[in-house]
Amino acid sequence: MSVAPHLHLPPTDRVLSPRTGWTRAHWEAAADRMLDAIVPYATPGFAQYRLPGRTSWSGVVSDGLEGFARSFLLAAFRIAGAGGAVDPALIERYAAGLAAGTDRAGAEAWPALTDCSQQMVEAASVAVALHETRPWIWDRLDTAVQERVVDWFSGFVGGRTWDNNWRLFQVVSEEFLASVGAPHSRRDIESGLDRIDDWYRGDGWYTDGDGQNFDYYNGWALHLYPVLWSRIADDDGGRTAVHRERLHRFLEDYPHFFGADGAPVHQGRSLAYRFAALAPVWAGALADCTPLAPGLSRRLASGTLRHFVERGVPDERGLLTLGWYDTFLPATQPYSGPASPYWASKGFLGLLLPADHPVWTARELPLPVEESDTRRALPAPGWLLHGTRDDGIVRLLNHGSDHQPPPAEGADPAEGTEDPHYGRLAYSTATAPQTAPHAARRAIDNHLALLSPSGTPSRRTRIHRLRCEDGIAASWYAARLPGDDHRYRVETTSVLHGPWEIRVHRVEAPEGATVREGGHTVAHAHPPAARTGPGWALTRTADGLSSAVVALHGWDTTAEVARDLEANAFGPHSATPHLHLARHPGGTSTHVTLLALSRDTLHPEVLRTAATIRTTTHSPTVTLRFLDGTVVEV
Repeated sequence: MSVAPHLHLPPTDRVLSPRTGWTRAHWEAAADRMLDAIVPYATPGFAQYRLPGRTSWSGVVSDGLEGFARSFLLAAFRIAGAGGAVDPALIERYAAGLAAGTDRAGAEAWPALTDCSQQMVEAASVAVALHETRPWIWDRLDTAVQERVVDWFSGFVGGRTWDNNWRLFQVVSEEFLASVGAPHSRRDIESGLDRIDDWYRGDGWYTDGDGQNFDYYNGWALHLYPVLWSRIADDDGGRTAVHRERLHRFLEDYPHFFGADGAPVHQGRSLAYRFAALAPVWAGALADCTPLAPGLSRRLASGTLRHFVERGVPDERGLLTLGWYDTFLPATQPYSGPASPYWASKGFLGLLLPADHPVWTARELPLPVEESDTRRALPAPGWLLHGTRDDGIVRLLNHGSDHQPPPAEGADPAEGTEDPHYGRLAYSTATAPQTAPHAARRAIDNHLALLSPSGTPSRRTRIHRLRCEDGIAASWYAARLPGDDHRYRVETTSVLHGPWEIRVHRVEAPEGATVREGGHTVAHAHPPAARTGPGWALTRTADGLSSAVVALHGWDTTAEVARDLEANAFGPHSATPHLHLARHPGGTSTHVTLLALSRDTLHPEVLRTAATIRTTTHSPTVTLRFLDGTVVEV
């Protein structure tokens, strides 16, 4: 794809950046375009940016503050990274906005910081931006405006936040108060930092609050804010070393989440933040704790930003919309307003690094998936990652992240609300789950479901872990059917072999229930092609992305492709291949499926012979013998 012409980017440099062609100048041009584009939507005093789009549940004034705060973060990185050598109007706009927003009697006053209010999120961005631009903005504000800013921030002191990454918003905001000699609570700061220690699960991974909440918040919040806090704090009490060590470990695996085209794996909430996923990469370089070579850091970052730019992000107006590529509200959350996507500003953190830093001057290096096929077991979140060099796709197999609160003692193992961004068995850099309400209710994609007589599928809400190691991961969920008080155990083991995932299911079900399994959904501007045969189904997009499911054991010959409209963040036409067992015999059954997602040509009728399956009657063991002689026992 060609770079969006409305960004007016400089020429590419294929000597310094042989993979992407992008340099620091491209990043500055992209930042400038995004900052210029929001000016027409500013209120007269520049305290709010009321962007077009759906209003969040917090209301239009809060959304306006969000527009100021999140774009201020981008402006701060641009201003500080240039040593203040930017268009003076940029500095003046945000200085004026601070004055107008903190004037309680003014027409553009920001909402007060009350317990668990959206303003707390935005205040953290303002605090970070004020610290990073201190010589150009804070130090030049009138004393009266400084006092009003401090007064507004004081709402944090002793306040209550949600018990997740929000604790860090209080930490950085009150540390800013401390840095300017204003009243603050050291207890608030210390308890917030102590609390994230409770959520650390090892290998660089935090859960976002209690439970199994693993997603990009690990990088763009739980690793990022401790780094930003350390840049503000006079005395870190030894915490910085711990945070740096954890970030270093996280970054060892992180490049494996990105496809050769720069796309991050599409999993988790708040995906409208898009290239905010780059924040931990830049944070590692900024804190001098990254294991990544400078050329790899820039290749990863530039590849991802360019990936979105080539697909119309920002749009022709220069705005970030609520979606992934284009606007797509079903993939967003109710808390997201029209300015929410500007948390993507975190992806520009690298502009704080000077122009002569090795990250900007070293020659680009290839991503892991560009060099070889890859696979990575991540026991902390319960994930397997595998990438294929031939097509550059990375896939994530999910046996550990469900976004459910911890279960109460004696709780129903099937309790919880299903979220397609967490409950699916697999995600990838080339596909998204079906998230429109009508499609999510069908729950076909990357899910093994029991169907009631009316067609209602069981939901994979709480994931119960079994194992996660090199090439194999397993979990189970409790399947609930309408009108049936019994909870049926559905256990799945994923086995990686070359470019394929083989799923071995052990399914407990009532007699007569239908069992259904779906593969990856593909989506495109044009309807994907579909083919089916005995025990297999395949769908293929116009640009050559194919998804197939192939029955290896325990299925009827029934295979179908389900089509949908306006259900997927990747395109208006979507299609999902799936298999059926029309009538379960009752008790426990075994089913084995091969799943393929590839840009290569697939021959599913041949893939049915990819492995010999042997089951043992008196033992819960399935033996997979592949054509290359590999034997795996599940």
